[in-house]
This record gives sequence, C-alpha cells and structure tokens, in this order.
Amino acid sequence: MASNSKILIIGGTGYIGKHIVEASAKSGHPTFALVRESTLSGPAKSTIIDNFKSLGVNFLVGDLYDHESLVKAIKQVDVVISTVGQGQVPDQVKIIAAIKEAGNIKRFFPSEFGNDVDHVHAVEPVKSAFNDKVKIRRAIEAAGIPYTYVASNIFAGYLLPNFNQLGATAPPRDKVVILGDGNPKAIFNKEDDIAAYTIKAVDDPRTLNKILYIRPPANIYSFNDLVSLWEKKISTTIERIYVPEEQLLKTIQEAEFPLNIIYALAHSVFVKGDQTNFEIEESFGVEASELYPEVKYTAVDEYLNAFV
Repeated sequence: MASNSKILIIGGTGYIGKHIVEASAKSGHPTFALVRESTLSGPAKSTIIDNFKSLGVNFLVGDLYDHESLVKAIKQVDVVISTVGQGQVPDQVKIIAAIKEAGNIKRFFPSEFGNDVDHVHAVEPVKSAFNDKVKIRRAIEAAGIPYTYVASNIFAGYLLPNFNQLGATAPPRDKVVILGDGNPKAIFNKEDDIAAYTIKAVDDPRTLNKILYIRPPANIYSFNDLVSLWEKKISTTIERIYVPEEQLLKTIQEAEFPLNIIYALAHSVFVKGDQTNFEIEESFGVEASELYPEVKYTAVDEYLNAFV
C-alpha cells in the first residue's frame, strides 16, 4: 500500500482537526492545511500554527467560501479530509463541488467524527444536526466521489474528564447523574487515536467507500460499568442518580442552546445506545482496531488513571 498520498485538511486548526493534521504530518504524508490569512497571522491560533510549522505542514491560504481558492488547494493533493465544525457541515457541498471540478481526488473524508449518522435514533435538536451529515453523505455518493466516513464515537476528552456531569471539572467522587438506566454501551476514544486511525485509512483499499468504525474492545463501556471502573480506582462507592428517559426528553425540550444539544446527544448515545446497537456489516463498514492492530490505542482504564 502506498503511504504517501498528499493530504489536505480543511478545518485543521479545530478541535479534532489539529490532531489529524499532526497525525498526517508525523506519518510521513505531505500535509496541507487550508487556512485563512487571518488565522495564519492572528494570535488566536498561533500555538497550533507554530506546532504545524514545526511539523513541516504546508499552509494553503483559502476559504471554504472562496471556490477558486478551494479548487486551487484541492488540485495540489490526493486526499481531502474535512474537520469543519457542526455549523459548517451543510456547507461541505462547496467542497464536493470543488472536488468535482478539480477532478483529481482519490478519497474524501467529510466531517463526521461522532456517531454513524445512518444508524441513529435521535431527537431534536440533534436529529437535524445528524441529518445535515446524512445529506452530505448522500451528496458525496451522488457525485461519485470516493469516500471514507469516520464514525469515531465519543471524544474521550469531552466526556471522561467529568463523566458528562455538567459544570464539573473532574470525575465525580460522591454522586453521579446517569441518564437513562446506564446500561447501553458507548465508545470512548482518545483524540490522538482517532486521528491515527483516520490517517491509516487514507491509502487503504479496505476502507474505500466504507464507514470506518473506531470501536476498540477496551473502550466499550456502559455508563454503569464506567462508574464501577472509576469506583474501583478511587476505592469509593459513588451514589448513582438515574434520570428516566421521559424526564430527560422533557429536559431536552425545555433546555436552551447549547444544553439542549448536549442532552439530546447524550440521549442518543447513553439511552438509545446508538453507538453499539447495530452490527458492523462488511457491506458498509470496517472496524479500525481490527484493521490496524499496530495502533496502540489508549484504553479507557488507562485514560482514567490521570484523574485518580
């Protein structure tokens, strides 16, 4: 397998984007980041930009909303990875149009990095957000662009440091609020590992026109199991407060943005079990830790040691 495709990352200074840029550069791919002039010269992202420079990342000045700069950037690479934020997900139609015009792209990874949006049972407002990603998938397929969709599940850095306890800055030590009955299993992956698996998939024919599921066995936990693991680490029993689904649905309806999004996402993952309530079938998907056993991922058990 070739391992040196030129990769362009759009949204590379964002939360997951910066990890993907770093993984790409460190794995020997000629790596390009599409950035605005203001990002390159401004103070807000200077630490990230300086890190990219030290890794030999090539900067292409352009913008998702400037078609000409987009096409010009895309023509210089083989693979495009989008890591734009949720607000810009629908605007990826502009990337699709630019890829079609450029005509040289071997693979497009749209901005996914969460649940598999074709296998969800979500309520609003998250349902619409997932539908935006579904529309982009269908647009890519209709355009005949080769793709890989990355279902990375939960960013460990979002949830494990506070166990989804709103306002908390550390894992609980006395009581914990659990949405639903705490039994559906979810998947918690470290951001660096998500990036490593994504870059591994770039030149792999096994991931072409497939969903890459990041479901390492040691990172699959129900919320109850997660709390039990944590109790063992701190040698303490924590009081568990369960929120029934009906109560959660009422909270989602009454909450304001962004709380309604946070609760609705938790409903999909922790109540409906949307990350694990289906089997990965060969016709549509592959599992990353099976494909790439050489990636030494961080297990949840190990991740939590930092907080003891």
